[in-house]
Amino acid sequence: MIKYLPAHLLKKERYKLFVYLLAYFFMVFEVEAYGQTTSLNACFDLARKNNLSVKQARSALLSGQYNLQAEKKSYLPKVDLLSSYTYLSSPLTINLQTAKDGIVNGSSQQSVNAANEVFKEITGNNLSQAVQDRIYNTSKNIIGSIYPDYNPELSKQSYFVAGLGLRQPIFLGNKLDAAQNLAQSLVNTASINVNVVNKEVDFLIALQYLRILYLNTILNKQEFIVIALSKNKNYADELVKNQILAPYQKSWTNVVLMQARSQLTSLKLDKQNAHLELNKLMGLPLDTNVVISDTLTYTGIAAVPAQSDYWTENPVYQLAASKIAYAKTSEKISKSFALPNIFAIGNYNLYQRDLPVTIPDWFVGVELQWSLFNGQTRKRTLAARQLVEEAKLAEENAGLLLQVQSKIAKNQMTSLENEVGVLDNARKEAQTTSRLITKRMENQLSSPKDVNDAVLIEAEMEKAYYTAVLGYYLALAGYFNSLGNPQQISQFIR
Repeated sequence: MIKYLPAHLLKKERYKLFVYLLAYFFMVFEVEAYGQTTSLNACFDLARKNNLSVKQARSALLSGQYNLQAEKKSYLPKVDLLSSYTYLSSPLTINLQTAKDGIVNGSSQQSVNAANEVFKEITGNNLSQAVQDRIYNTSKNIIGSIYPDYNPELSKQSYFVAGLGLRQPIFLGNKLDAAQNLAQSLVNTASINVNVVNKEVDFLIALQYLRILYLNTILNKQEFIVIALSKNKNYADELVKNQILAPYQKSWTNVVLMQARSQLTSLKLDKQNAHLELNKLMGLPLDTNVVISDTLTYTGIAAVPAQSDYWTENPVYQLAASKIAYAKTSEKISKSFALPNIFAIGNYNLYQRDLPVTIPDWFVGVELQWSLFNGQTRKRTLAARQLVEEAKLAEENAGLLLQVQSKIAKNQMTSLENEVGVLDNARKEAQTTSRLITKRMENQLSSPKDVNDAVLIEAEMEKAYYTAVLGYYLALAGYFNSLGNPQQISQFIR
């Protein structure tokens, strides 16, 4: 069955689709519009707008802000509409029979006393006991005969009431202030968490960007190796054809060439995977073509000196520190349970009918609630106090961890800087050796196998060199990350 949307809804859906397509177009345009290569800073900017983890952290912050606004209004009175419908198994009644003897005897005795007081006023003497007995018995018979022999009803079997109830907090043992402070500390923590998520996403993007630059470099070198090995194979084919070279030499060059082509294919797939992971970090569709054509170039960098107590500026440390305020507020809340709660209360009856007892139209009052004994209060306070100590230890541990990370990163940079220098000399020697052996082969002074070996060694030296360069920049990224600003590495990647 085909369902047709109303015109205004159809127009609204078309508008949503147009906005979505427009946003997608500008997002892709932003990636590809500026030249051939997407810069690292552009990747950071895209992640700020589109990364799902960043959006999630911002959503949590917004939720905390709404909750804080709600807590700030907790001092306002609470007004409820109260209504009830009651159906009784039987109407309410007064059991007069249980009080019959007391009422009859009491009333008869009152008649005797009244008659005796009147006679005493007239004669100055009391009635004789016989007369008093006759008055008592006569009154008892008369009252007993007219006393109801049934239980009268006080209400109908069902009734309905409705009214407005008001409850205004006056003093809650600092619970409202503590709840507001707790909500504020949660907002502060959520705000810092946004910075933490941004920092971690920036760090991961920097690592992935460096990985792509490294793969670009290795791909260029591998393509050069494939070309060199292809020329060597063709040259070997000519030598075998002219019966200058044994056939097995030709087979060896073919095996090495196939292996080099296979490695080239693997590197291309690695680069595709790296782009997929980068697109995910930037919050882009996975099939977005983010052009990054730069290669990895080594430049020695003096580590930026860290300021004293630099770790206090790191969002990771600030996040740990923010939990101390949360723990202290929790301790105040646990203590407030031992204090009384005082409310102003009121009620205004909107409707009452067929009630067993008539209730006034309105009333106001003051209500006190005080738990005089609760075995859990003290233990909860101790637990909250221990939570404060735990938060302080977590803060200290976070600061120590960041200091260790920065020192390790600097040591790694120093070690890799030396390694890069050694490998740079080695790869240059390998390039020279490969070039000389190729010339010797062209002069039939060396075999194609010698060229293969030299080219493969040159490739391994190149890979080792650029792996060390990559490690150096990764250590630099880790150093900036420990300082709390991983975006700073973009100054050194051009």
